[in-house]
Amino acid sequence: MNKCFYLVAGEASGDILGARLIRELKNYFPKATFSGIGGPLMMAEGFQSLYPMERLSIMGIVPILKRLPGLLKMRNDLAKHIIEQNPDCFIGIDAPVFNTGLEFRLKHRGIKTVHYVSPSVWAWRENRIHKIAKSVSLMLCLFPFELEIYQRFNVPAVCIGHPLANEIPLSPNTTQARQALKIKPDNLTLAILPGSRGTEVKFLLQPFIETAQNLLQHYPKLQILIPCANYKRRTQIENYLTQLPEAMPVTLIDGQSRLVMQAADLVLLASGTATLEAMLLKKPMIVAYKVSAFSYWVFKKLLKIKQFSLPNLLAGKAIVREFIQQDCTAEKLTEASINLIENKNNLSLEKEYIELHQTLKLGGSQKAAKAIVDLIAH
Repeated sequence: MNKCFYLVAGEASGDILGARLIRELKNYFPKATFSGIGGPLMMAEGFQSLYPMERLSIMGIVPILKRLPGLLKMRNDLAKHIIEQNPDCFIGIDAPVFNTGLEFRLKHRGIKTVHYVSPSVWAWRENRIHKIAKSVSLMLCLFPFELEIYQRFNVPAVCIGHPLANEIPLSPNTTQARQALKIKPDNLTLAILPGSRGTEVKFLLQPFIETAQNLLQHYPKLQILIPCANYKRRTQIENYLTQLPEAMPVTLIDGQSRLVMQAADLVLLASGTATLEAMLLKKPMIVAYKVSAFSYWVFKKLLKIKQFSLPNLLAGKAIVREFIQQDCTAEKLTEASINLIENKNNLSLEKEYIELHQTLKLGGSQKAAKAIVDLIAH
């Protein structure tokens, strides 16, 4: 009998993980079917997306509240459909607010549920672990430090490492990336990644562009590259750039964010999975995050950690500069950028990056697929 899997991914990083996982599961079950909510990479693997993934890509309290009725209806309709189909397994990829509620309902109807990418219960709102325990048959963690809380609350969990750690070599080739993008090999290059969500770009693009304008005064030959996560983000970025008083030498690139970071001397980016990629690519980086004042007020009260970027969390100390909310200004970002550019000796940072890279090479998608196969078998 052919296996049936349902997956839900909420944003671009989840689409990447989902596509790789589908590919690995096909090695075990070549005729399996895959449906749910996903993006173009998952669909390229034969996945059937029942709703546009963009509907789940929301950040901040107010935007979520505005779209809550629609999201709840979509989740309810999807739950009914999945229960009717009775798949061998449901796999929620990140998107914890949407997926945990869905997993809770499915598990209580006898469907095995896997959550891929641990919610940040170790960072804020630890009490969510009780709902997770009732919702998830298996938690797939990307980072070793995440296992402790699941062991403490007797939730089955496996650390699979991060798939990117297996894909990205320990010594990436910057020259090769610049040749692929057909950009000048010797000029100082800045990569700007303001995020894949519309709300991220809304809050971060302005300070990032102003920082680039400041840097151009110090480094007139600076090359500025911005990878656009999708067509909507490209349009959003283009609209902002066309409103500037003076044109800027900015090159917009569709997708290829990893290649863009690989080509860069410095990366200015939103907190998230991209910071892990920048670390694995061994790039000096500056991490920023900004949301609405109300969302930040709520998050700050619930936050348990002092540092928020993945490189710092993995290292257990500050190895990259972070700027959040009111500290995310062009002045502070510019100062930090110049300090990194002028620091000719980044060997100690690169050494830290390599050590962290090696701790994450645990099998990634292959190990995730094997854990899911074992869950189904038992």
